[in-house]
Amino acid sequence: MRQKLVDLLTKYRSLLLVGVGLPVGFVFDAVLRARARAYELLGAAPERHDEKVREIQEQVRRWASQPANERRPMCTDRRTWMNLSTRFEPKHTWHKVRMGALRDVLGLDEQARTVRVEPFVTVGQAMRFLAKRGYMLAVHLEIADATIGGLALAAGMTTHSHKVGMLFETVVAYEVVLADGSLVRVTKDSHPDLFRAMGWSHGTLGLLVGVELAVVPIKKYVHMRYVPVHSQQGYCDEMYRLANADDAPHFLEATVYAKDRAVIMCGDFADEPEGPAERAKINHVGRWYKPWFYKHVETFAERGGDEYIPLQDYILRHNRSIFWVVAHMIPEGNHPLFRALLGWMMPPRIAFLKFSTTPAVRKMTFTMQVFQDIVLPMSAMKRAIDLVDERFEMFPILLYPSRVYDHGEAGGQLPRPFPEDIVPGKDYAMYFDLGVYGVPGPIQRGLPFKTVHAMRAMEAFTASVRGFPFLYADTFMTREEFEVMFDLRLYRQVRERYGASAAFPDLYDKIRPEVDVLAVLDEERELDTTLAD
Repeated sequence: MRQKLVDLLTKYRSLLLVGVGLPVGFVFDAVLRARARAYELLGAAPERHDEKVREIQEQVRRWASQPANERRPMCTDRRTWMNLSTRFEPKHTWHKVRMGALRDVLGLDEQARTVRVEPFVTVGQAMRFLAKRGYMLAVHLEIADATIGGLALAAGMTTHSHKVGMLFETVVAYEVVLADGSLVRVTKDSHPDLFRAMGWSHGTLGLLVGVELAVVPIKKYVHMRYVPVHSQQGYCDEMYRLANADDAPHFLEATVYAKDRAVIMCGDFADEPEGPAERAKINHVGRWYKPWFYKHVETFAERGGDEYIPLQDYILRHNRSIFWVVAHMIPEGNHPLFRALLGWMMPPRIAFLKFSTTPAVRKMTFTMQVFQDIVLPMSAMKRAIDLVDERFEMFPILLYPSRVYDHGEAGGQLPRPFPEDIVPGKDYAMYFDLGVYGVPGPIQRGLPFKTVHAMRAMEAFTASVRGFPFLYADTFMTREEFEVMFDLRLYRQVRERYGASAAFPDLYDKIRPEVDVLAVLDEERELDTTLAD
């Protein structure tokens, strides 16, 4: 019965999404957005920040007063379906601390160029606050609903990361409630060990109640240049050159449409263009009737070119098609007629899709599709793309360059870059985010495919070059493999020093596979027998 349901959902997925998922999800999302906007306009109370934090401290102290054998690890009360992770955390087994009121922007320091926010402030909310004052986050995710607290404790990365690194590298201070209920302001000077371990800790060292991070001044437009490249070695070399150049563009990314065909995008802030010829190049790519951004970029794959994109449209350029994931959900979604009639409801709302996910559908999502961001040294770019082509047979793929700083021995959870990957004269290596999203080629052709086997092969390659995957996505590593990939020495020291070991879930337990990986591998091995027969 379950398999029949999965088969039906797979066969009629597009029709169900268009006929039910889009309208219901749109209403679902509209209610959430209206509630959030009403809060911003009428309910925001940044002046109550200290009071709200004291309430959280009191909850933690009550937890700490319980007998040790009755305590469960603490976590926030944010519902799993509301976050952007593909995983479903087992929060029902943990002690939830009520923190939902922490969603206010607390202030902008223009002299220091920092903004202070509560953890559940979203990227979109911060964008609205900062843009009116001439700024944006130094690392600004493309998804408006992502929370800044979640990104600060995990892996925010954008097309400006080749200049500043990942989002946690732009954090000036964390405000954290520790396991005993005390409140500390964590900076590189006051608590250097905890400060360095907070990034990539995923909320397992304390409860984040505030964060201060860097902003950059903005202009109204992004002047985008599209550079077509028709060889694999060519775009690998050019991306490395551009990322490390003294005059590197403010924004840098590439979309690879085939192994030997890519478009590199170089963007810089610009004022409103003058003159008819330049003004004709203004393109509001975010409007609902416009082609999906990655399909628009593909039109430059032969001739190249440039245009001016309003800043907000640029930042959320991949939002309507969720990069190219929606193309697998709704193949006709980029058709001009579909965009004209239904484009205003796009994309399918992630929160609604997670809210309505059943266990059978959940299993389908990680056995029949891939949604991964994998961070690798740029020296491994060609090999990584070859492996994606060999294992998954899927394009397009995304390339974002990013600095990964060398913080020294046991300097944080991320693996330390190989010395040969360090940029000469710098304290960082140039890595890149490899975005692999969608349905593997064999599955698209109706063939059996061992998705988990393929993902584990990718994870093994990633570990071999001292890379790492973003942990919002499904991982299939055992605990032993996870501890080989990541450097947990400082993390464990900090867990003990600040009492987190008995108070918060372990990092691996927070992101571990939701399924028995060995059982899934056994199921996939049966495909070999089936194919042989």
